[in-house]
Amino acid sequence: MTAEPIVVVGGGLAAARAVSTLREEGYDGDLVIVTSEPHLPYERPPLSKDYLRGHGERGAMFPFDDDWYRSHDVEVRTHATAVGLAPDDHRVTLADGSTLPFGKLLLATGSTPRTLPIPGVDLRGVHLLRTLDDADRLAGVLLRSALDGVDGTGPREGAVSVAVIGDGWIGLEVAASARQLGLEVTVIGRSAHPLSRVLGPEMGEVYARAHERHGVRLRRRADVVGLTGQGGRVTGVDLADGSHVDAEAVVIGVGASPNVGLAASAGLSLRPAAEGGGVVVDATLRTTHPDIWAAGDIASIPSATYGRPLRVEHWARANDSGPHAARAMLGAGDAYDVLPYFYSDQYDLGMEYTGFVDGPGGYDEVVVSGSVDDGEAFAFWLRGGAVQAGMGLNVWDRMPEVERMIRAATPPTRAALTSFV
Repeated sequence: MTAEPIVVVGGGLAAARAVSTLREEGYDGDLVIVTSEPHLPYERPPLSKDYLRGHGERGAMFPFDDDWYRSHDVEVRTHATAVGLAPDDHRVTLADGSTLPFGKLLLATGSTPRTLPIPGVDLRGVHLLRTLDDADRLAGVLLRSALDGVDGTGPREGAVSVAVIGDGWIGLEVAASARQLGLEVTVIGRSAHPLSRVLGPEMGEVYARAHERHGVRLRRRADVVGLTGQGGRVTGVDLADGSHVDAEAVVIGVGASPNVGLAASAGLSLRPAAEGGGVVVDATLRTTHPDIWAAGDIASIPSATYGRPLRVEHWARANDSGPHAARAMLGAGDAYDVLPYFYSDQYDLGMEYTGFVDGPGGYDEVVVSGSVDDGEAFAFWLRGGAVQAGMGLNVWDRMPEVERMIRAATPPTRAALTSFV
């Protein structure tokens, strides 16, 4: 047991899982969570899905409630922003000027959504989506305009028009939620295909067709140059080709940046942007200071499978890395060796994905099993014949098999891949 408390900086799932693991593993010393948000630590995936549509229970996003933290003697300091870190003095400085000593520290500070350096981003009706409060504000706009019973096949007369800037996962999930509420939706993306950076053109186009089938307008290869407004409220989006998209609400979903400022101020090593950014950790998730670990979005973790560090901004990474870091803080020395995993639900299209592809140049071909048109298929990304990643579309519980293929010394045959579904 450390003389000073174990402190966890962060208010997401990684923080919640870390403190629960510390207690489960027998740590009985002082334990403090510091989060700048007003809420207990919570999960973020529902923010762009059920919760945004008014269907999800708010309490379901919190892994543990007040009673759990009290009964497990975990102090949660909300509204507390960590602004300084002195590793050798073992102290965290908070925005109110107070300091908090620690014996060991876990950084789980998450990410901040990127905005755009264009005129009009400060207009009312322009939204980012990262926090529960962000989701509440956006849901208020969408739900006020929604009509019960709309089937999402075409814009409802008089519905709010929504422009989503960004065709990645967050952008498309928000677009799907808005369409399912009966709103008029335009997605503005810079690439030729949605999700092309992650899925490539082959499978990215599957999502393009799904959104178009549900009435979403896709603006491809489009550069946003400004937002227009009237009376301080957004009215639309100006594009570089001179065209304009009318919108009464604009959601900017162009990615996120890891919150590494605290680590940088403390002199901890950071990964270059070309290698994914984030805080450098070893296989146990320890940073370059012996008493500080990192987990979740900010952790750049070496991967033996892919021979490079990986920083992953997904639910599963927070869910797995928080507990791993907690056990390491108590003396465990095993390496974190979990393949990236994520999921998405849009309309009637559910997916699971495991593995890693380093951009469009990270694979040679995509092999598909099953029928994309019939709504059940599996896709495999190959490089040199070896499986790098696999994704199931409305095909469930096959990820362990895909992981075995990725880790296999001998790649599977093409027949094994094409007959997978």
